Amino acid sequence: MPDIVNSGADADQPTVYEIRIKGQLDHQWTDWFGGLAITLQPNGDTLLSGPIVDQAALHGVLRKVRDLGMPLLSITPRDSQSNGDHHKGEIA
Repeated sequence: MPDIVNSGADADQPTVYEIRIKGQLDHQWTDWFGGLAITLQPNGDTLLSGPIVDQAALHGVLRKVRDLGMPLLSITPRDSQSNGDHHKGEIA
């Protein structure tokens, strides 16, 4: 049986995710998305961002995106200790 590789992340801390979807959501959806921040992008996309406690919770958020019928563009895990610097080409 192979060993499980530790990603280096603290298992007690939720992972911060940025989920980009095509189309715009009003801020009234914040509660429905469990308090994730909703940021409207200049190109017409919406960025949902914030801590998500585990994979089951992430799948719950993705299920809500699916239920809205909005195309999923990307899911990006972020280091919760990040200083805000992003590499070129990544969602800022």
